[in-house]
Amino acid sequence: MLSSPEEKLLNSPFLDFNRAEWKELNGHFNLSLSVEEIDKLHAANEPLNYAEIEEIYFPLARLLELHIQQYHEVRHTINKFFRRNQQKLPFIIGIAGSVAVGKSTTARVLQKVLSFLPEKPKVALVTTDGFLYPNKVLSERGILNRKGFPESYDTKKLLNFLTAVKSGIRQHIVPVYSHLHYDILPDDTLLIEDPDILILEGINVLQVNSQKGQNNKIFVSDYFDFSIYVDAKEEDIIQWYINRFESLRATAFQDPDSYFHRYANLTPEESKAMAIHIWNEINSPNLHNNILPTKYRADLILQKGSNHFVENVKVRKI
Repeated sequence: MLSSPEEKLLNSPFLDFNRAEWKELNGHFNLSLSVEEIDKLHAANEPLNYAEIEEIYFPLARLLELHIQQYHEVRHTINKFFRRNQQKLPFIIGIAGSVAVGKSTTARVLQKVLSFLPEKPKVALVTTDGFLYPNKVLSERGILNRKGFPESYDTKKLLNFLTAVKSGIRQHIVPVYSHLHYDILPDDTLLIEDPDILILEGINVLQVNSQKGQNNKIFVSDYFDFSIYVDAKEEDIIQWYINRFESLRATAFQDPDSYFHRYANLTPEESKAMAIHIWNEINSPNLHNNILPTKYRADLILQKGSNHFVENVKVRKI
């Protein structure tokens, strides 16, 4: 009779790799990064080193390269069948996960590593923060305290952007969000021009529940060719959130232009208490109701340990 771990493995739709097994799949990239370059890829409170890039992201980039190659092969075969010369469309990768889990670092590292694939693809990165409603709109709707929840995003604008990308339109103007001002910048935009690969990073990109009063038939994830969920134990994420809040209190919040400048003079104890309060009131409900339930919709799950480094990788079976 099979033991319970073996039964669990056979009954799972995912292949499971520990770090030692995963790093043996190394894609053998000819990529060397300086300490300064690595520092630009990660947030202040998220440790990152070359070993993490080499052991986790090189194999991941190689796996994605295989998917991208298959994507183009299918396109070529379909074109022959239809006797059409349909243009090449960007390969879209979605990255989801909790606040403070390290999605942005994952997205930036992946963007960097994928750009070193043999064909040197043009890799664009867009975050869903730019598709949040402006604070004025959120305030008018009484949901400013629910920023990051599904209803705080202009989903129609985001879907229109993805539709345009997958329709072959080559230039896109994307809104820009400022974490300093905690708002959309009305006079600033990001130009996305003819990418080979587009990475879309955001907490709710895998969500499929319709918002109240809406009957969505198309979801953001419908446009993904591959999706990743960055995962960790909630107790670790909470600690990372507290650490990040305290770091920002001592740095960015000191700027008089910061939306959170009112927190600049908190003591470390008060800062921790405020971070825990915000987590419990906003981030925890959003995680449990909207983000965490989407985890197993991903094609690949990066599971982090308490040190912020990936310990386990789950890949959906094909």
